[in-house]
This record gives sequence, C-alpha cells and structure tokens, in this order.
Amino acid sequence: MSPVLAQASGGIRWSWIGDNLDDIWEATVEHLWLTGIAMVVGFAIAMVLSVLAIRYRRLYGPITATTGVIFTIPSFALFFVLAPFTGLTVLTAEIGLVLYTLLVLVRNTVAGLDGVPEDVKEAARGMGYTRNRLFLEIELPLALPVIIAGLRIATVTTVGLVTITALITFGGLGRFILDGLQQNLFVPKLVVGAVGPTVLALVLDGALLLVQRALTPWSRRAAA
Repeated sequence: MSPVLAQASGGIRWSWIGDNLDDIWEATVEHLWLTGIAMVVGFAIAMVLSVLAIRYRRLYGPITATTGVIFTIPSFALFFVLAPFTGLTVLTAEIGLVLYTLLVLVRNTVAGLDGVPEDVKEAARGMGYTRNRLFLEIELPLALPVIIAGLRIATVTTVGLVTITALITFGGLGRFILDGLQQNLFVPKLVVGAVGPTVLALVLDGALLLVQRALTPWSRRAAA
C-alpha cells in the first residue's frame, strides 16, 4: 500500500504534533522573527520613498513602477538570483521579503497622505505649522488608517512568503512542508507547515487592526 493510502486508512500519526511542540514553537518564533524584520525594514524604506513621492511628484511613477516590477518576480526565482551574491543566509531571505513589501506599503502610504483634506492642511499652515510639524502632527495621524491597512496586507503576504524561504534553509514553519514532502507526504508535518502560517497571518492581522483602533480613536467615533 502506498504511503498516501496508508495514511488515509488511519495511519496518520497525529501524535507527532504533540511530541514535537518544542520544534514547532521554535519554527514559529523564527517565522515571526523573519516576518518582523522584513516589515520593520520595509516600512522604514517605504516611508522614505513615500515622503519623496509626495514632495517630488515626478518620482511617484518611477518608484511604483520599480516596486511593481519587483513584486511580479516569482519569489522562488528572486531568492535564487540573490543567493550567489549573499549566500544562503538570513540576508538573502530578508532582501527578498523587504522588496516584496514595498509596492503595497508605498501605494497605501501615498494614498493615505494624499487623502488628508487640503483645508485641514491650510488651517494648520495658517496656525504656523512648519512642513515637518504638519507632516508629523496632522498628515501622518490622519493617514494612519490607510497606512495600517497597507501594513496589514503586507504583513499577511510576508507571512506567506516566509514559508518559501525554507528553500534556502530558512522559512520558519515552511520547513515542515519540505520535510513532509520528503518523508512520503507525512501529513502532520504538512498540516503544521500549511495551517501554522495561516493562523499566524490571522493573529498578526487582528493585532494590527487593534493597533489601528487604538491609534485612531477618532475614526471609530466618525464611523459611529
């Protein structure tokens, strides 16, 4: 009987999950670590690019075109293009992950900043706000709902992409998928590798939604 039929007939060792909780937790922490680094670095770069695009409008097209082209490159191909230059390292994984966050983050950040009403900005200028103070105290807070919406999308996408980095010896929970495939479709590992990132993505998305509500209480009052 084939391994697949054997497991389907009741031979699936679900006890493997309980016996390997330490390994699963370690992989989960690695998954979160890789995701967190990518999001922090990607957000910082995206903010710089967005501010440049807002202040120098002619740069918006080239910035979004470049990040859009990068976003269309298959992750498998991008990681292996980088590998000869940076090796099979965390740096290789993070460069790819960061690059994939930029399109969504830049577009949402620019859209959020553009959405700030002009009369609000004019009123602030009339009160003596400098450009930097206007950006930090008026534009950025009002743009936060749209910016965080972009962060949520980018975070969920990055959690999924981290799984692919298992191909270059990293990948957090993604390594269980590779292990499961190599062990004649060992179902418990495949389930952990597939379901784990999904749960992480949902948890992180919910956490960012709570952060958004905490930072923008006025948006809830407006909706009410």
